[in-house]
Amino acid sequence: MRLLIKNGRVIHPVTGAILLQDVLAENGRISLLERGIACEADQVIDASRLAVAPGLVDMHVHLRDPGLTYKEDILTGCAAAARGGVTSMACMANTSPAVDCPEQVAYVLERAGQANGVEVYPIAALSKGLRGEEPTDAEALRRAGAVALSDDGCNVDNANLMRDVLIRARQLEMPVLCHCEDTSMVAGRAVNEGSVSRQLWLEGRPAIAEEIMVMRDAMLAEETGARVHICHVSTARSVEIIRRMKKKGVPITCETCPQYFTLTEDEVLTQGALARVNPPLRTQKDVQGIIAGLRDGTIDVIATDHAPHSAEEKARSLSRAPSGMIGLETSLAVTLTQLYHTKKMDLPGILQRMSTNPADLLRLARGHMSLGAVADLVIFDPDEEWTVDPEQFASKARNTPFAGWKLKGRVKYTIVKGRVIYQAGA
Repeated sequence: MRLLIKNGRVIHPVTGAILLQDVLAENGRISLLERGIACEADQVIDASRLAVAPGLVDMHVHLRDPGLTYKEDILTGCAAAARGGVTSMACMANTSPAVDCPEQVAYVLERAGQANGVEVYPIAALSKGLRGEEPTDAEALRRAGAVALSDDGCNVDNANLMRDVLIRARQLEMPVLCHCEDTSMVAGRAVNEGSVSRQLWLEGRPAIAEEIMVMRDAMLAEETGARVHICHVSTARSVEIIRRMKKKGVPITCETCPQYFTLTEDEVLTQGALARVNPPLRTQKDVQGIIAGLRDGTIDVIATDHAPHSAEEKARSLSRAPSGMIGLETSLAVTLTQLYHTKKMDLPGILQRMSTNPADLLRLARGHMSLGAVADLVIFDPDEEWTVDPEQFASKARNTPFAGWKLKGRVKYTIVKGRVIYQAGA
């Protein structure tokens, strides 16, 4: 199979260059990157006025499969990913049952093999049943195909357990992805502790609950030498903690999500449960801190934390509805709108955080624009405006706070191993 992409603005996240080039993909890999390629091809795409980049690698999604497939399943999640330009994603273990044994890892990989070609990489549970009491068999999970360990959705309150897991993970060269919120400070609380929680007469989730655990896990990374990755950073002080630890040489990385550099806690006042997420939306000061962390490289990754729920669940009162919002189909457009079109970040910097860095952190052979690299690509129009309509989503879920938003930047093609798996309007 030979695919030729002509006349595109090719984004090179590693070098920071944007070059007018053609891209030739043969047998699933990039074989030529130069101007004026003239050869026969099975398919030719004219990418004039479009950006051509490595496909997005979303290292934090919830596919709800097995057991919670009324919210989402692996097939619909892959369809949603393709529409958003995501060619690879890593899925969290908080399913029912949890992905805490090799058999469950095998199930995820088998189901993913029936999907549209988007690569799915299982993240296995750190503790059995996500209970934070007994470690899983990390070596067996790695052999089965797990790329990392995480109890995401649950904080690991037991520091001794976390330390033991990190020691083992270092031996296995597996990253550990940490959900950082002290359970005793946030259990049952729906929104950020601050002006909005006071207006609603609700107990809030204080920023310090996140920051305490970020510091703990950073210190454990320093002590054990394990690769610790902090999930969904939401506060300016968390960014500062991670910045300081990185300067000390601690092997720590982190991610944030589009909602944390776009929305504030005030969104809860108008959108209710649609704006409920863990950790919660914070203040404008925190939004500014997150953007600063993205700009200076403290924050390595932009992920979605795609968390589907049913309409009935999200229609409950704010205090009873589950936390989470979907993001696979809007993440690139929200990021372009909020960071690129406001001149806060350039396209190579954005793609580095949405493709190259997450692939490198999980040690996946993806996310690069170079000769011989796997031809996972996204072609998008950075300037096209569109209005978010959740009824048009491929996901089973509709729980997005961005419904009705006008965004700037639209995916035109998603390509996996040199094969087009999504074309806008087709």
